[in-house]
Amino acid sequence: MSFADPESIVANFGLVAGQEIADFGSGIGPYALACAKIVGQTGKVYAVDIQKDILERLKNDAQKLGLNNVEIIWGDIESAGGVKLKDESLDAIILANALFQAEDKVGVVKEMHRLLRTRGRVFLIDWRDSFGGLGPKPTDVLVPEKAEELFNANGFEKINSSAGEFSAGDHHYGLIFSKHGQI
Repeated sequence: MSFADPESIVANFGLVAGQEIADFGSGIGPYALACAKIVGQTGKVYAVDIQKDILERLKNDAQKLGLNNVEIIWGDIESAGGVKLKDESLDAIILANALFQAEDKVGVVKEMHRLLRTRGRVFLIDWRDSFGGLGPKPTDVLVPEKAEELFNANGFEKINSSAGEFSAGDHHYGLIFSKHGQI
């Protein structure tokens, strides 16, 4: 049994130095920190969460690791304009273990659409099932097919190849969406 390993997962995203990435619902930041190592000092990673105390911990962890390219943002990913970044300013957004928790899932997807450049990508990682009390309640699990419907209805398309899905551990799924057009 394996759980999601942020370092190995992010290593396969095709991120490159100089990109600007956001980690929505970053929590303590395992994905943000992994991305920061890849995009380097010419890139930027915005760790976005609504919990200030967790963001402070992430800020301290990034400093200890010498990752000066991580910027924390206290923001609401469910609200239009809730993430204080310019429209179409990001190359990619990671949304890991956060969509199932959102009360306004459409709001989250629309905020990502606002912030991504055309053809920008969303890397979605979420629970495949409810696992022994560690994951969401079974009624809160957002199955991959429903996630795909949600993104397709709001200006995204799933990458249609084996590259559009990735392994995210035994209890998670991983999907990649690309921004297209207006919503």
